[in-house]
Parts: sequence; C-alpha cells; structure tokens
Amino acid sequence: MRKSEILDQSPANESDDSEPQRAGIQSVEVGFELLNALSRASGALMLRDLAAAAGMSAAKAHRYLVSFQRLGLVTQDSASTRYDLGPAALRLGLASLSRIDAVRLARERIDALLPLTGHTLAIAVWGNQGPTMVHWTEAPQAVPVALRLGDVMPLLSSATGRCFAAFMGDEGHDAQRVGPMIREELARLKKLPRNGPLPLDLPTSMTEVQEMLDEVRRRGVARVVHSLQASVAGFGAPVFDVQGRMVLAMVVLGSVATLDTDWDGGPATALRDAARRLSADLGHREAAPRSDQP
Repeated sequence: MRKSEILDQSPANESDDSEPQRAGIQSVEVGFELLNALSRASGALMLRDLAAAAGMSAAKAHRYLVSFQRLGLVTQDSASTRYDLGPAALRLGLASLSRIDAVRLARERIDALLPLTGHTLAIAVWGNQGPTMVHWTEAPQAVPVALRLGDVMPLLSSATGRCFAAFMGDEGHDAQRVGPMIREELARLKKLPRNGPLPLDLPTSMTEVQEMLDEVRRRGVARVVHSLQASVAGFGAPVFDVQGRMVLAMVVLGSVATLDTDWDGGPATALRDAARRLSADLGHREAAPRSDQP
C-alpha cells in the first residue's frame, strides 16, 4: 500500500471543515495497532507474532509495515527479519516526553481521583529541602491537617516522605541526600519526650527504618497512621518517568475515623493505580517481578 493510500481514505464528499467531529481515517487507526504492539513488546517481533498482537493477518500487517518502514516508524533486521520501532518513532517519543509536565498531568487527574478516595489529595515533588507540597485539593471531608503549599514533609512520619525515601533510588545528588536526612530525623525522634507513647508506626532504629521502607516498596505505596498528626492517616504513591526516576508523589490524607487505612482498601488502591497509569503515560515501564517473589 502506498503512503498516499494510507493518508487519503476519507469520504470524497466530505470537506476538511464540514463537521466538528469527523469519522477519522480507519486505516490509520488500524495501522497504529502495529506500532502499539511494538511499543508494548520487550523487543523486536517476527511478522506473525506482531500481526497476532495487533489482531490482524500477517499479509495485512505486512502491507502496513512496508509503509511504516518507508516513513522510518519501523525497521526490519535483515538477518533475523524481526520488526522493531524505527528512528522516526524514537523522535516522536522524545519530542512528546520533552513537552510533558508531570505535575500538570497529575493535577488533571486529581478531580477524577477525588470521588474514588473521598478524601483530600495532594501532589509533592522533591525540592531543595526535601519532599515539598505543590498542590492541594480538599475533599468535602476535609482532613484536619495544618498544611500549606510549599511545606516540606518529614521523611519518616509522613506518607509523602516515606514514599520519597523508599523510591528515590541511589543515583543523583538528591538521592544521596536521603540517607543523611533519614539519620538526622531519626536522631530527633529519639530525643522526643518519653512521657507519652510514640505512634506505633514510627521507627526508632535504622533497622526499623529499613523494614518500613522495604514494606513500602513491596506494597507500592507508603502509609502513615497517627504519626504525622494524631487521628490523621495517609497514603503516598510514587510516579516515575521514562528513566525510572521518581518525579512526584500523589498523596491522600484523611481522618482515621473515615479513611480506610487498609493497604488494599479503596483509597490506597485508587491512588496506587492512578500513580501507575501516570507513570506509564510518562514512559515508565515497570520491571517484571522476579521469579523468587511471591
């Protein structure tokens, strides 16, 4: 199929401006399934496998692939005959990523997430002093927490801080600051007056800190109950970019009397799912679970 045949299959009697919403070009949508299948695959694919993944016959897929090769969207290895995404697809992807504003995309999803959690939602990024609140949307059941935009959250007693502490990684200047900041915060916790019990989920040693962060990584979301403020609970979920770096945390906060604090409850699940979808939209691909993990 020639390039002109792909680009010109709209009805002949339909002008470009005849309708606000036109039917579109079906062949483009069909052909895109091949590109979509390649983007989901872990590597190059044989024609039969690519066609099956796109839900079409091999002969039909081949016609599209010939045109995609001419456009640079797809390449074919001469030795293995496998197909993969081409340089034009890479340029399109990089151009899209360079224009993505992760915080803006997160803010756009807050309204849809609000009825699923039923509680106040926030967005935090890593600032000069640590995890910093940059967006705040209150729910009808407003959480009684005195927080403001620009507030820096503690690493050990807030869901936001625990999320960054667990998922910041080991590379880069900011990531290397996490360890010393945790030790400093832990030292301050040990100096708190002992005339009252500490919240049960506050760590009191580096061993407990490590166990706490391991659980956050295993659950895919951080949780606090009573530790940031009495009677307040919260969850924090990480959002990653195409390079696997954590770029922000999506947070839900509420009263322990109304917020479901179960790890697999409605608020935690909705928050975790929203963060994963946003990560995927930013180009992040989750690593496959190891065979030794449950």
